[in-house]
Amino acid sequence: MTLLDLSGQGLTSVPEVPHDVTRLDLYSNEISSVPASLWERTGLEVLNLAANRLSSLPPGISALTSVHTLDLAHNQFDSLPAELGELAGLTEYLYVSDNRLTEFPDAWCRLGKLRYLGCTDNRLTALPSDLSGFSSLRELRLYRNSLAELPESIGALGALRELHLRGNRLAALPDSIGELGELRQLDLRENALTTLPASLARLSKLDKLDLRWNKHFREPAWLRDFEEAGCMVLR
Repeated sequence: MTLLDLSGQGLTSVPEVPHDVTRLDLYSNEISSVPASLWERTGLEVLNLAANRLSSLPPGISALTSVHTLDLAHNQFDSLPAELGELAGLTEYLYVSDNRLTEFPDAWCRLGKLRYLGCTDNRLTALPSDLSGFSSLRELRLYRNSLAELPESIGALGALRELHLRGNRLAALPDSIGELGELRQLDLRENALTTLPASLARLSKLDKLDLRWNKHFREPAWLRDFEEAGCMVLR
């Protein structure tokens, strides 16, 4: 494993990257564009382009078949290519937080080995209708977007352990939320929830449920029993 750490160097462009580099860290520079030649470094396993001035990517990123961690957070992307869904080696982390994203491409749901997806602090108003392709996802962070609802397919994320939805516009949750049998943490702060589906009471592994700052929330009768069974409920 060969690391090339160029973080915080004030770079305005991506320098030539040696062929043997497997971890490239360009975090916190002033880079505004990525050369298509970077996608020729097919041995890359970790690519960190976070905290730059990027607003677009050239086509061809799907050539990075060895990449397991990709960080594109803290940039200026209005959109990101559906082609990211072709990164079959993306098994660990995909960070796209703190951009200007308004759409979540359906094609990303093909990332069946991905464990962590961070898509916070964007402008998403909806998720794809079919999320079932994220079969290995353990942590999903979507806080501070503009989501008004979740698709029923959220219940297909059978490996999910943490779901973070703070600061959206959710007025209700789908009944399928009760199918997330591995879920440990559910953060619902700062939404518009008025109640919870009874199916949520089936989440026997849930140990933290955060309901704070839902102004019109009416507590369901079963919630006290759920709390007494061992789940920490924050109101």
